[in-house]
Amino acid sequence: MWERIAEIIRKEFRQTLRDPRMRALLVGPPILQLIIFGYAVNLDVEHSRLAWMDSDRTSESRELRAAFEGSPHFEVGATPGSDAEAQDLIDHGHVVAAVRVLPGFGRDVKRGNTSSVQILLDGTNSNTAAIVSNYATQIVLGYGARILAQQQNSKILARAVPGAAPASPSGLSAANRVWFNAALKSRDYFVPGVVMNIIALVTVMLTSMSIVREKEIGTMEQLMVTPIRPIELMLGKILPFAAVGLFEVGIVTAAALLIFRTPFRGSALELVACAILFLLTTLGTGLFISTISNTQQQAMMSSFFFFLPAMLLSGFSFPIPNMPTAVLYLTYLNPLRYFMQILRGIFLKGIGIDILWPQMAALALFGAAIIVLSALRFHKRLD
Repeated sequence: MWERIAEIIRKEFRQTLRDPRMRALLVGPPILQLIIFGYAVNLDVEHSRLAWMDSDRTSESRELRAAFEGSPHFEVGATPGSDAEAQDLIDHGHVVAAVRVLPGFGRDVKRGNTSSVQILLDGTNSNTAAIVSNYATQIVLGYGARILAQQQNSKILARAVPGAAPASPSGLSAANRVWFNAALKSRDYFVPGVVMNIIALVTVMLTSMSIVREKEIGTMEQLMVTPIRPIELMLGKILPFAAVGLFEVGIVTAAALLIFRTPFRGSALELVACAILFLLTTLGTGLFISTISNTQQQAMMSSFFFFLPAMLLSGFSFPIPNMPTAVLYLTYLNPLRYFMQILRGIFLKGIGIDILWPQMAALALFGAAIIVLSALRFHKRLD
């Protein structure tokens, strides 16, 4: 039995590497996704251009501007003299926001009165607008806190013994500390998901097209008259692409660590074990697609029809808790959801089986069900 399976595996590798389309699928998607999600897709807001409108022109307003210019998130790229000029800059996309310091800002700051700074945002990109608004608000509040502390220290010092050190202002303060992704880099958020995308896309497409190719070129009938049993043929077809999937995991993980410096805090053995469980679902899906397709073009289109919705509902790009309730429940039927949680848990959190076992159990359940269903249909199709 294993001799026949080994011969099918060797035949499959030779046939796959000889076909230009198969070679393109092996090399193209990993490189393309690494470039896109490693370099191009970046949700970090750094060096955003601002328009600065200073209607107060005092030392306090200039200090506030210096606080913005000292931040790595902003740079003042224009100083419009009117609201119309500021609107024109935002309309043409030259700046992402306009900060307007109203008249009387310096006077109110000196007196300790309430003063406000107006921030006009380009809301066409809601994500960027929300991040820019948050950063700008933090700078304004930080400047206000420093001024308040200076005023309180000055009052205390004036009443204290000459030469005494100024006391700290009383009150409450909050200190934020981010775990697992301290710099909040979107690259560290996206790159682990590339492992999932590549395994899913490559293994589903290669498995489905490999079996359909036998039908197209007329060699399926020749295989059926040989002593090879259906289970042997099925194993011989999917095991090569299981090896390809694990190879892609190694390549992408190495690139994530060496090129993008993505943290890897978990166990490599646990990553391989979870990848094998995930391969059960993708290989089974590819096998099922092959039983409902008659041409390689149909198999490729069906693979994309499966992959795109599954990827969108995996939590790779969009947080699952933010989805509508009906769609949220639908994600529980998506194997990519569980592998996405496993990847980010292993890469960023360093957690193990003691925490990830529910996701691993779900992958094992889905994989076994899909493999059995696909094998039954594959056997029926051969008969």
